[in-house]
Amino acid sequence: MIDTTAAFAGFSLLGDLHAWAVVPPGLLIGLVFGAIPGLSTSIAMALFLPATLYMDFLPAILFLTSIFTGGGFGGAVPAILMNIPGTSAAVATAFDGYPMAQQGRHSEALGLGLAASVIGTFVGYAVLLLTVDFIAEWVLRLGPTEMLLVALWGLTLIAVLNTGSFAKSVAAGVFGLLISTIGYSDAGQMRGTFGSMYLLDGIPVIPVLIGLFAASELFNLIGRDYIVRDEALRVVSIRKIFAGMAESLRHPVELLRGSLLGVGIGAVPGVGSSIANLASYGIAKRRARNPDSFGKGNPTGVVASESANSSSEGGSMVTLLALGLPGGAGTAVLLGAFAIHNVTGGPRFIAENKDIVYALIFGNMAQALLLLIIGVIFVYFAGAIVKVPLRLMTPLVMVLSVLGAFAMTSNMVGPITVVVSGAIGWLMRRYDYPVAAAVVGLLVGKMAEGELVRSYQVSGGDIGFILGRPITLAIIGLLTLSLLPRLIGVLRVKQPVGVNPTGGSIR
Repeated sequence: MIDTTAAFAGFSLLGDLHAWAVVPPGLLIGLVFGAIPGLSTSIAMALFLPATLYMDFLPAILFLTSIFTGGGFGGAVPAILMNIPGTSAAVATAFDGYPMAQQGRHSEALGLGLAASVIGTFVGYAVLLLTVDFIAEWVLRLGPTEMLLVALWGLTLIAVLNTGSFAKSVAAGVFGLLISTIGYSDAGQMRGTFGSMYLLDGIPVIPVLIGLFAASELFNLIGRDYIVRDEALRVVSIRKIFAGMAESLRHPVELLRGSLLGVGIGAVPGVGSSIANLASYGIAKRRARNPDSFGKGNPTGVVASESANSSSEGGSMVTLLALGLPGGAGTAVLLGAFAIHNVTGGPRFIAENKDIVYALIFGNMAQALLLLIIGVIFVYFAGAIVKVPLRLMTPLVMVLSVLGAFAMTSNMVGPITVVVSGAIGWLMRRYDYPVAAAVVGLLVGKMAEGELVRSYQVSGGDIGFILGRPITLAIIGLLTLSLLPRLIGVLRVKQPVGVNPTGGSIR
């Protein structure tokens, strides 16, 4: 329930112009950092954290959350235009966004992503406004067994994302899982490092994503003059950007489902938008009338991904405000800003500062609307990338990717990872192994392993432990129901035509 007195008090706090003067620059910073491969929203927030020392608490948090909001969409821009997810939250956006760009529909794809991101952010904070207390209590009920099942659910996306051979999709997913196991495990075992100290912390995820998606795609583009072959389709049109934004409204089910899913996943510490966009995309593909169109430029895929990864911001704010825990890297920086201003998040903070909580929620809902304006201008100029000849863009993007990877790791592991994973990605594309399945294994594998170890430690190895956890049993039931259509489809494919299941011939 909304406390109307505190809500009106929160509105009055937002009357300060100083609280709004920092929002447009913050959105632009987030858009730029999210759009540069190798950089990220959390890096931008960390770089500009010292600037909040000289601000009051509310403007400081609004400034950092505006970077958060802008970065939520910024990663979609290179994902759509160059098949380079600017962040791990934009991986699924590239699946259909880039094929749309190759077809000359880059303006529509950017408009789709922007509108879905704005709606997802707005819905995320609207849900936070209505359910902050309830969600905080619900999150506390989740243990390692529930988190393990969430991770396993994410791994089922490997089967959904295949466009050809199911065996190749599984092989690619297992390959991603194996990469995720390199380094120290949660049980303290060192694996796959080949004696190199640089691999003790595992393979850096963002450089792998840059290599698998960006570098491998750049190799494929060798010999072409432009990303879009037809010169008439290289025009960046404001009208088509708005048409794409209007197109997103024709997918209300995917928008709402992705937004709600993003809030729920974002509220779970350590999961966040990296899983939310993949989960939303997978569900949208499962429920589509024509799932084969996904991965070939289906607007629904862009809508499902962007609505989920943006709404997860509102979910991650739940754990910060209600529990005082960071849900991810971005909220960890926000927690640092809380500490700078001698504020501690948690139940007591909400109880004693409801006006500030409402002010933050209303402020972030307004940020989403401002993103709509600033985002249109940003994507109009960013869309001009399709006009740049590939002989100029390819080396520039490659250099920026390598430099971004170096900035992430502060050593040569990042650049080497980009080059090696780029070569692997090129080979996978050439022999029709889905890169997306390998990425799912990479992103979800580490989480699944960690939760498996913790589940074993909590249960003492007793499988009957889950019988006393209703939420675990409910998730198992939902997981089973989601997999049934796929299993039935596989069994039907295996059934030979013209053969009676009882063993006799059909006449």
